[in-house]
Amino acid sequence: MCRFLCHAGLILTLYQAFPASAASLRLLALGDSLTAGYGLGKDQGLAAKLEAALKSKGREVRVVNAGVSGDTTAGGLARLDWSLAEPPDAVLVALGANDMLRGLPPQESERNLDAILARLQERKLPVLLIGMKASVNLGLDYAGQFDAIYPRLAKKYGVPLYPFFLEGVALKPGLNQEDGLHPNEKGVDEIVRRLLPDVLRLLDRTKGQKR
Repeated sequence: MCRFLCHAGLILTLYQAFPASAASLRLLALGDSLTAGYGLGKDQGLAAKLEAALKSKGREVRVVNAGVSGDTTAGGLARLDWSLAEPPDAVLVALGANDMLRGLPPQESERNLDAILARLQERKLPVLLIGMKASVNLGLDYAGQFDAIYPRLAKKYGVPLYPFFLEGVALKPGLNQEDGLHPNEKGVDEIVRRLLPDVLRLLDRTKGQKR
């Protein structure tokens, strides 16, 4: 009995010292329905597809889906601390689409994103800012103000910018669901293909990267 308990204790000690997830990084994807995978199956959304793509590159990364459908930049800011409760190693910030669709003042959206980036900088977390572009039917003045938010904040905080979440997918019926707003599975594949090099560079900036 003693021999069994001693071995069990040793195994428990080793497990606590070297947990199974020790070699993995935790990448938090903070966003809205585009991140959440609206209208898609569990394995068809951005987080699952990106995690699989990273694994194919030899990266042990858990992509945490912190996307909430309908969320605005204000909503993202409000739940940021909760999302960071289990500290990530790096963060994707992909908010603003719903602000734009609702025609919210660009200055308000910028203040919220600024606060999010400031908080992440305080925690010394590597960030990839993923931008959004305004629909032209909102007018050139609004589009100009909104589109300028992301490069301005990327420069202010010295973080990399992926300019447009839906690059190569927006307005392409074959890559979107019937609503014309959310990518289908093929659309997500295209987003991940384009986004992957930027995410790999982000992870290379993360301390303790395991390959």
